[in-house]
Amino acid sequence: MVADRRELLGFACVGLLAYAVDLGLFTCLRGPAGLGPLTAKTLSFVAGCAVAYAGNALGTYRHLGRPRGLRPCAVFLAVNAAGAAVQLLCLAVSHYGLGLTSQRADTVSGAGIGMFLGTILRFWGTRTLVFRSGSGSADRTGSWNGTSGGRVGSWTG
Repeated sequence: MVADRRELLGFACVGLLAYAVDLGLFTCLRGPAGLGPLTAKTLSFVAGCAVAYAGNALGTYRHLGRPRGLRPCAVFLAVNAAGAAVQLLCLAVSHYGLGLTSQRADTVSGAGIGMFLGTILRFWGTRTLVFRSGSGSADRTGSWNGTSGGRVGSWTG
């Protein structure tokens, strides 16, 4: 149980950093760089995904070893795109389906409810599809290094 909390904490810290990169880059690309909103968001989303992937591979899921090849990167990008789609779906349902068109309603549905549901999807997908352990027993015992000695080499605790 403690291992799961530490994993969740590591995932959340990496996610906050990736979000900050995404938001900061989007703001710079939209403002001083003068790019259009879709181009700026696409570039900032890819940069945020790169930060999240590196942070999860080198920190949160370090105990599982480094993923090899392009497949884990592609799956990670797909999981994050699915999380973004959940956020957009929540916003679309609220704004167009329910007729809640105020800025506050858009923020609550997209950045609140959508972010919460999208993060659950991202956590599950990242944990089970991208950085999965070869042997499932380590996760159930709470030991991430295959022994009863606890975690080794994690920056989250």
